[in-house]
Amino acid sequence: QVQLVESGGGSVQAGGSLRLSCTASRYTFAIYAMGWFRQPPGKERHFVADINWSGDSTDYADSVKGRFTISRDIAKNTVYLQMNSLKPEDTAVYYCAVKPDTAGRQWDYWGQGTQVTVSS
Repeated sequence: QVQLVESGGGSVQAGGSLRLSCTASRYTFAIYAMGWFRQPPGKERHFVADINWSGDSTDYADSVKGRFTISRDIAKNTVYLQMNSLKPEDTAVYYCAVKPDTAGRQWDYWGQGTQVTVSS
């Protein structure tokens, strides 16, 4: 059973920054990628950013390009999401996810989520 522990959420004013962290533990497979998703109030969860475990490929939702940066520390089994120039529309519960390096490569494991609130 994979354990994903997220931290770094909170409340910030528009224009501010937050850094989310997600540490994976208790897994017995190779990680292909880790990513972040978010679910705004009353809306569905959607993709924010991901990074492959070798670190040479990242992808971002158009809404966060140029403001958010995803990175990872293999030694710490941790992925980060640096969020700058935050906007009220970034308010959401942010979820960390893991994509194992197995057939199909799906987002099979999810964290509990961390709340990010951006006030205007």
